[in-house]
Amino acid sequence: MQALLALSRGIDAINLRMGRAVSWVTLLVVLVSAGNAIMRKIFHDSSNAWLELQWYMFGAMFLLTAGYTLLKNDHVRVDIISSRLSRRAQIGIEIFGVLFFLLPACVLIMYLSWPVFMDSYLSSEHSSNSGGLIRWPVKLLIPVGFALLVLAGVSHLIKCVGFLTGRCRDPREREGAKSAEEELAEEIARDAQARESAAQNELDNKGR
Repeated sequence: MQALLALSRGIDAINLRMGRAVSWVTLLVVLVSAGNAIMRKIFHDSSNAWLELQWYMFGAMFLLTAGYTLLKNDHVRVDIISSRLSRRAQIGIEIFGVLFFLLPACVLIMYLSWPVFMDSYLSSEHSSNSGGLIRWPVKLLIPVGFALLVLAGVSHLIKCVGFLTGRCRDPREREGAKSAEEELAEEIARDAQARESAAQNELDNKGR
């Protein structure tokens, strides 16, 4: 089990580095998008290559960070029923989901997308738009992104088994950070409270 947990840590390190690297792509997307907008609106000019680069990077942001998102437990969970079960039962559901849904689906997509990438690479496929980019790099993102997600799924599976055997903590726990859903719920609650206070103050002022 220790060897498997070491493998899990190695996989997590890969996805962690990928997530940090792609965070810089987010900055590049903002800069390229702003540059494209400025060229179009102010200088009445545009480049298909830069426009395609923009959506290439959008694809990289979503595909290459799927494994990182699973590592950070930020995927959406519908746990209305499972949240009422014991922690060990919840981990059992995690294992079932990874084995019978996550891994098969990801492996199938990898299997189907690889020939598409190879055909594009061998034929040196280019965009049909004038001045557009070559196509195979963006098609390579699909099998690579899902390969990273498969690795993340294997790591998650190892940690789930490790938790059941008392070798590691619950892999679903976040490292002190609140989820996006929790932050949104708190923001909505604060906004509702502020509105209620403002309405009450208005009523008090009218009563005076």
